[in-house]
Amino acid sequence: MPRALITGITGQDGSYLAEFLLGKGYQVFGLIRRSSTVTDIRIRHLRDRITLLEGDLLDQPSLIAAVGRAEPDEVYNLAAQSFVPTSWVQPALTGEYTALGVTRVLEAVRFARAPIRFYQASSSEMFGKVQEVPQTEQTPFYPRSPYGIAKVYGHWITVNYRESYGLFACSGILFNHTSPRQGLEFITRKLSNAAARIKLGRQQYVQLGNLDARRDMGYTLDYVHAMWLMLQQPKPDDYVIATGETHSIAEIAEQAFLNVGIENWRDYVRIDPSLLRPAEVDLLVGNPAKARERLGWKPEVDFRGLVKLMVKSDLALEERNLD
Repeated sequence: MPRALITGITGQDGSYLAEFLLGKGYQVFGLIRRSSTVTDIRIRHLRDRITLLEGDLLDQPSLIAAVGRAEPDEVYNLAAQSFVPTSWVQPALTGEYTALGVTRVLEAVRFARAPIRFYQASSSEMFGKVQEVPQTEQTPFYPRSPYGIAKVYGHWITVNYRESYGLFACSGILFNHTSPRQGLEFITRKLSNAAARIKLGRQQYVQLGNLDARRDMGYTLDYVHAMWLMLQQPKPDDYVIATGETHSIAEIAEQAFLNVGIENWRDYVRIDPSLLRPAEVDLLVGNPAKARERLGWKPEVDFRGLVKLMVKSDLALEERNLD
């Protein structure tokens, strides 16, 4: 039975990845930080099927101990401070977790002296002020936030350990992806939840920032499949994971409200200047040709299907909360 260790297992990506790997017959270990209350809502239904280990990306000995106990065949590093706006408020902490934390996990893998395959969660935010459209694995990085900068470090330190120590280390440059398990602070989930609540009369409007920003948006379950595929290849490499389509925040809002029968969606939107980024990322769209050709990967859920799935889930959630 193959064994996998997931950092960030309590997050959106981590919970879906844990489910996916269990379905593949893996023994799954997850790294969690010690706290008085465990935020395990996304993995509560899996608790009797996974093993949780205490550790922290700021604490090297705890990572070495976790890898030693799990004895994994694969390590998926999904843990990070992952909310872009927070990275301006806490830039140093973002760097510690999202940049240097990657080094500490890689060191724990290297210390194990075992043939462990390593996956690093890179991000389309590394492209920032894009140097070409669409973005590929060869597109130069130009990050526009402390989060994006930290992700660039994490990406390149993974490449460095692969080339310096011969580790099987891959980075997935994942473009925006969402699901009903994403936090309410992220734009697609914020809009699907707002549309549901407004439809049910529980909210009057939603506050947004830049409606013209465009993103390449996919379904999280499709994207965790790509993570696994990367570690099944004969040689390690880096891959852009994206849909190849781009949609504005306005388009996402329109589709969300249409799914609850509201056509005049702008009547329910308020622009809040505090939600505008200090340095905006205007356009992100990835070219997944390499992943399609080498991994045999393609997204199964399209844009409209994704928004419909999100709104349906949030409507059901809000209706349950009315009971």
